[in-house]
Parts: sequence; structure tokens; C-alpha cells
Amino acid sequence: MKFISSETGEMVMMAETARPLLQAMGKACTARGVITKAEMPLAAEALKRYLAAQAGQEPQLSEAEEAEIPPMARPVGMQQRAWPLLNMLGRTARARKESHIVWEAAADFGQPPDT
Repeated sequence: MKFISSETGEMVMMAETARPLLQAMGKACTARGVITKAEMPLAAEALKRYLAAQAGQEPQLSEAEEAEIPPMARPVGMQQRAWPLLNMLGRTARARKESHIVWEAAADFGQPPDT
């Protein structure tokens, strides 16, 4: 799926990552949606609260594990995955009056697919 900001451009994110982030911001995981400028400060705060609650669940490596695992093979936590969206929210919120963020996906993605 893609997030598209009127101010910062496009960002691609997997639906599995975007789902909890959008839900934390109180947004439905529909094929298309919008975050208006008026919604951005509250959405960013809600997202930060969600990430703070998730912090203890992030993958943690010992120093020995970190030394053995190449950087590109290390687990990536939700904090790292959410940072570009938080940045996009902040930059777009500070922009001109009519700024917004939209998202586009191939289909609604509110529920994880059956495995």
C-alpha cells in the first residue's frame, strides 16, 4: 500500500505493518482513506502512544547476537517501521493549510489474511 502526502511525496508500506498503525490512529483499513490536516496532531499522538505500548514487545538482541548478525538481517521493530509515517504526519501537518495524507491499497485490509 502507499501513503501519499501532499507535501512529502509517497511512501510504500506493507499492509501488515500499516494495519496496526492506522488502527492506532482510529482509521479504518480501507483500500483508500485520508488523514486531514486537522486530524494529524491527534493521529500522531495516538500513534506515539501505541508505539510506547509496543516498546516492550520489540525484538531485542544481545550484544553478542548483534555482532553476529549483519545489519540487514536484524529484526526490524514497529518503532522503526512507523518512523517514516510519523515523519510524514509531522511534516505534512506543518505545511500549508490544505495539506493532507491519503493512502491507497489494492483492497480493504482490516483483517489479517487467513493462514
